Amino acid sequence: MAKTKSTLFYVLTIFGFGLLAYYLIQLGTNLETHTIVVTKDNSATLLEDILSKVKHPLALLFLQIIIVASFARFVGYIFSRKLNQPSVIGEIVAGILLGPSLLGLFFPETMGLLFPKASLPTLGTFSQVGLVLFMFIIGMELDVKVLKNKAHTAVIISHASIIFPFFLGMILAYYFYQDYAPDNISFLSFSLFIGIAMSITAFPVLARILQERNLTRTPLGALVLTCAAADDITAWILLAIIVTISKAGSLNTALFTIGLSFAYLLTMLFLVAPFLKRLGSIYISRENLTKTAVSIILLILFISAFATEVIGIHALFGAFLAGVIMPTEGNLKKLIAEKIEDLAVVLFLPIFFAVTGLRTQIGLLNDPKLWVVFGLVILVAVVGKFVGSAVAARIAGSSWEDSLSVGALMNTRGLMELVVLNIGYDLGILSPEIFAVFVLMALFTTASTGPALDGIQRWFSTKQKKGIEVKKPEENQLHVVVAFAQEKMGKSLVRLAYALSGNQKKNLDITALHISPNDSLTNEQLTNYREASFESIRSTGAELGMEVKTEYRTTDNITYEIVNFAKQKHSNLLLIGAAKSLFSRSYTGGKIKGILNYTPANVGVLIDNGLESYDKVGILYHSPTDPILKFAEKLLTLKGLKSTKLKLEDILQPETDINPYPISISKLSSFSIIIIDLDTWDEVGFEKIEELPTSFLLVRFHS
Repeated sequence: MAKTKSTLFYVLTIFGFGLLAYYLIQLGTNLETHTIVVTKDNSATLLEDILSKVKHPLALLFLQIIIVASFARFVGYIFSRKLNQPSVIGEIVAGILLGPSLLGLFFPETMGLLFPKASLPTLGTFSQVGLVLFMFIIGMELDVKVLKNKAHTAVIISHASIIFPFFLGMILAYYFYQDYAPDNISFLSFSLFIGIAMSITAFPVLARILQERNLTRTPLGALVLTCAAADDITAWILLAIIVTISKAGSLNTALFTIGLSFAYLLTMLFLVAPFLKRLGSIYISRENLTKTAVSIILLILFISAFATEVIGIHALFGAFLAGVIMPTEGNLKKLIAEKIEDLAVVLFLPIFFAVTGLRTQIGLLNDPKLWVVFGLVILVAVVGKFVGSAVAARIAGSSWEDSLSVGALMNTRGLMELVVLNIGYDLGILSPEIFAVFVLMALFTTASTGPALDGIQRWFSTKQKKGIEVKKPEENQLHVVVAFAQEKMGKSLVRLAYALSGNQKKNLDITALHISPNDSLTNEQLTNYREASFESIRSTGAELGMEVKTEYRTTDNITYEIVNFAKQKHSNLLLIGAAKSLFSRSYTGGKIKGILNYTPANVGVLIDNGLESYDKVGILYHSPTDPILKFAEKLLTLKGLKSTKLKLEDILQPETDINPYPISISKLSSFSIIIIDLDTWDEVGFEKIEELPTSFLLVRFHS
């Protein structure tokens, strides 16, 4: 009754006040003393009105963000999934494609509409703010403590990888200066900047490559990360000095700037750092940062960036140092990174790439001499970094395989090179032609890192494996790889593998694989996630009285990693959990479809619909030649599951309004799990059933 009264009151209120408002408008119209001319709308006028609104600075900025972020993500996806390259390469290429090199060349009017010249300063400023946030994250990722373990070797290799290409770059600058240096730029500034542009290693991209290849915890990975950290610190100090010299113009100004920089550095190290350490100790046991703490940290970040910009270095150095001095104790670094990392990486970085792309005019390389210049830059960049790092690593005691791998990895430039190039471009040190050449060099050297590393590892593995017979898995064992995302599904898959072996531990060899799709994990996060991901899996193994081997990896291409791992392990069964993709009702679409198509082993997809026991298992088959029956026989030879064979025709029924499905739900619901061939699953059309009667294991057999 109360609900009816309130509804009636609501309707009468809306109706009554609507009538009063209409009456008031009619009275007000009579007060008008002038004539209002109403023009007839037409589609052309409406279109012009929409276009004029799109050109509004705020609307245009949002449109640019939408286009840049979505296109960068799409091209990054293509490069990571299809070309097996870091997604950052695709994002850089996306920025170039949106610039005058492609969009402006073939669709100049579209580029003029989307990226008018008047909007570029706003977009550039927006990207610089994002870059400041990103450099803060990079500074936090740089763990200075790792330098203590391999300090001597790392300093030798990293400094050799800087000095050698730096000197070669200065030699190139000597030959390029007269033809390609901008007017009023001294040879000192030009040569120093070319030298540092040759010497940069992209620590973030290198760390991602090591993560994706599962090399982070190997001696090679530890050495390269340490070298890259030392390289980053040295290179950024050199770049700060070079920028100071280039901006100063005179010796007195340079000395004054260096003095201010030294005072700023002392303030950050001996005043701000202890304060942040105290702030970090407060949050050791807390899960979330308060708004006050976040505001304090962000203020320190922006004050530091402001200070270095005013001093005459660059705002990015202030952001980087603010990240470096963040305390490693407690959760402060992790908590603040979670606040801003996704925003900086997903939103701001693609905008920075787009701004770089808008500056990169590949069409300027229309002179054969410039392509010769490009070839020389590539040669010097690769030889300088690769040879300098590899020779130094070999002299420091590394094997030839590790030494060459260090050389290949240290040749990675990527994003950090673009940061340096944009600084040089903003200072007027680099001409548009040289800027375009070095952007292409950054792409080439970063994209070649993966293939070079593969080639080195393939060469040495071939030499080592000559005459060695590869051990095949034992026929009487069930070699299972369990790939899981969520812990609950991982536990279910481990129990299923144990059940398939007939609860016979001696017949089962099982490895649990967990892959993180996050390509922006820090080393500290990697260590924490590596341990936390398998806690429930290990406890499940302990309950069953068996050992479960574990493997943790991070990658941007989950499908490839799972397929490749199953191949490496010579598994005869890969178990994964079913998952519906965002825009599909299918249990076997998306990533699972790729795994089913390319895995060189039998694949089982578990649809867990409240699976608790294996006391009643149904083997659903179509004909006596179905591979599912051979699969069941194999399990029986392993003293496997006690199962009941169900012929498909025995559970079929005509589709009616009362029974809309082609099978008898009641005949399947009594089983705890149904094991079925994937082809039979598709043929019957189980996907149409809104609520499955029980759990299913869909098996795709490898021929």
